[in-house]
Amino acid sequence: MLPEPIHTPRLTLLPLAVAHADEMAGVLADPALYAFTGGEPPSAGALRARYARQVAGSPDPDTDWLNWVVSVNGSGQLAGYVQATVTGGDAADVAWVVGAEWQGRGLAREAALGMAGWLAEQGVTELVAHIHPGHHASAVVARALGLTAHGEDEEGEIVWRGRTAGPVDPGNH
Repeated sequence: MLPEPIHTPRLTLLPLAVAHADEMAGVLADPALYAFTGGEPPSAGALRARYARQVAGSPDPDTDWLNWVVSVNGSGQLAGYVQATVTGGDAADVAWVVGAEWQGRGLAREAALGMAGWLAEQGVTELVAHIHPGHHASAVVARALGLTAHGEDEEGEIVWRGRTAGPVDPGNH
């Protein structure tokens, strides 16, 4: 499975490329983005190396790494990323990050719903997200995807699970 461009009303999810690293370093530069996940803002060089590994794909033939950057329609500016690790062709571990300057506009929700709809079209039936219990904005996105918290603690995060309902129109939810 390879990522394809995904279009939503306000966004275009572009398959990740190493060339996105310089702009994404700016998007991911706010230390507040790491309050729940730990770590610190990556440099452009670190992102280039990470993106090269991600674009190369998983060494496991039963696992697909799908990564997109979130581009804002009209301006073309990058605002964040969404990603899915698909195992066995039908289950995806999903995640999303929107840069601090773009938060509070529903972009993470719209991007995650667009990705979930695309994944459903590819035959993915189960979605899983790992969310810090204090990260209320991510919990809102998880609920929009139809996920529910299962209270399972994995390294301090709650596991959210749900089934895809088929293609989702991110503009109507």
